[in-house]
Amino acid sequence: MPIASAIRLQVESRLARKFPSALTPAQKMIRPVMPTGITAVDQLLDGGLPVGSIIEMTGPESSGRTSLALSYIAGFIQKGGVCAWIDACDSLHVESAAAAGVDLSRLLWVRCGATTLPQQATDHSFSLPDKYLVPRPVKQGLHGGGLGSHPRNETKGISTAIRDLLRSEVIAPRCSEPQPRRRPGRNRLEPNLPPVTSKRRLRAQSGKPWLRIEQALGATDLLLQGGGFSAVVLDLAGINPEYVSRVELSIWFRYRAAVERTQASLLLLTQHPCAKSAGELLLRFHSGKALCDEKTVFAGVEHRLEIERRRFAPNMPNVVPLKKPVRRERIASWRSQSTWAGAR
Repeated sequence: MPIASAIRLQVESRLARKFPSALTPAQKMIRPVMPTGITAVDQLLDGGLPVGSIIEMTGPESSGRTSLALSYIAGFIQKGGVCAWIDACDSLHVESAAAAGVDLSRLLWVRCGATTLPQQATDHSFSLPDKYLVPRPVKQGLHGGGLGSHPRNETKGISTAIRDLLRSEVIAPRCSEPQPRRRPGRNRLEPNLPPVTSKRRLRAQSGKPWLRIEQALGATDLLLQGGGFSAVVLDLAGINPEYVSRVELSIWFRYRAAVERTQASLLLLTQHPCAKSAGELLLRFHSGKALCDEKTVFAGVEHRLEIERRRFAPNMPNVVPLKKPVRRERIASWRSQSTWAGAR
């Protein structure tokens, strides 16, 4: 009877074309790190965030996700790299990015769901069309002693004026017509929709942010497959986790293979983790604590993050000791100071 090593050699030789190492475990990969620019976070992460992997940053609003991401890509840009920011909700504040040290000329900002405003709406001054500023001719009548028509006729042109001013964005009903009464109906529960798989299915779900998610995922795929970017930030923090969690896991694994090939960093900003085992590092951000100076002036925010999952640590030993090792610190906190709360 052949020994186990001979059987293993036969199995691997048969499966060599499809699976080069079918029975051999994957080697541990220690990735290079890039500092984030925040001392407390770099000490917790043993130097910074890993390069060539997916880093998830989850947490509520105003928890420090965007600040850490801007500080991280600012380090790449200062070294001559080019970064990209995929903004699914068009919520990036450009002034804050420039204040964080990001050179906007080396940052590609992809705005998903942004609509092109007309020339009149882009101006800072708002003006009414001339046809609404010309007074109507005075009509002689019984009501008002010749000073105007019947009050009921004064509301006939309001619906048309509002429709033209808002550029058909909001269609207001005519004020003179009685509005139908709507009876309160029963709450309808939406069925469990399948995961995001095709463009046709995404566009069919009207009233939900499927189109913005589709645009963000498509832009991220093009940038990662094309290469040339040191870091790509996929900002899905403004979308409900109910929709983001329906993205198929195969998409994140395709992104993982792309960043390993191009040695780019993919920062995923969400409210709830969704990349699962495809991510290299998962950082959980907690709600920030407001700092006040003399109890009257807002001085900044104290942020706090926790390492929730990490695949490979830089100093992970190959031999497991018999004694339980000392538990390492997994929480870091830092403060972001406002511009007006400097030294007096």
